[in-house]
Amino acid sequence: MTPDLKVKIGALEVPNPVMLASGTCGYGLEMMPHGDIAGLGAVVVKGLSLLPSPGNPPPRIVETPSGMLNSIGLENIGLEAFLADKLPKLRRLGVRVVVNFYGSCRDDYRELAARLDGVEGVHALEMNISCPNVERGGVLIGQEPLEVHKAVAAVRGATRLPLLVKLTPNVTDVRLTARAAAEAGADGLTLINTLQGMAVDVETRRPSLARIVGGLSGPAIRPVAVRMVWQVRQALAIPIIGCGGIWTARDALEFMIAGATAVQLGTVNFTHPDRWVDVLTGIEAYLVRHRLERVTDLVGSLGR
Repeated sequence: MTPDLKVKIGALEVPNPVMLASGTCGYGLEMMPHGDIAGLGAVVVKGLSLLPSPGNPPPRIVETPSGMLNSIGLENIGLEAFLADKLPKLRRLGVRVVVNFYGSCRDDYRELAARLDGVEGVHALEMNISCPNVERGGVLIGQEPLEVHKAVAAVRGATRLPLLVKLTPNVTDVRLTARAAAEAGADGLTLINTLQGMAVDVETRRPSLARIVGGLSGPAIRPVAVRMVWQVRQALAIPIIGCGGIWTARDALEFMIAGATAVQLGTVNFTHPDRWVDVLTGIEAYLVRHRLERVTDLVGSLGR
């Protein structure tokens, strides 16, 4: 028996549930030497803004126990350069492309979504709402349910593409922001983005990162991510893409059993850029071993 690996998130249908997370695989093309990326469920490209951004000054990456802190600052080439230089190559490869995008106000988000709507080769959007809102004095959009609802509703009105919303874990109760995104029209949620963290160089007694605080990723955050996926799955029926410290097929299965429809590999791409192949084959082997016909039979099966 060959299990059915297809999954759907709104109108987005992908051949399998394994994706590469934004910010960890460049624009997808960087992964070509490490396997046929058309075999992935999808590639989520590096977060795009309307204009190019240089990101934060270095140092902006530091290793931590079972993970890493980053303060890249969403460096990217901007929307126009992506559409002109990167997307045509991705189209030729036949890879399914999810465009992660961000802004500093609702108008930015709305314009980006409108300009990506209907673009050939863009299969879905992933809205990064872990960004400071300049209209609200730098408060993260994704930390306030009302702001989440307003921003997602603005994007939903600007595009017909399947819309994923990537939620920040740096909140008291992720179910509140998840519900706000779902009610505003999100087709799916990506859980989780990085946790806020900090490291200190004890010899110089200075922060290890130029911006002091960064985002913690890697296996250290996986239990937190699995818990949040499970919480949101219990509260809402919306499809969830789980990410946060996935290193093996077993890790991916943990997310799916807790409630994720699909998964994204992130930090592991820096050290094992072909790991997605092992994760995918491992999921399929698990389905065969447990005599499950469809990968969707796993989703939210905790306790069943």
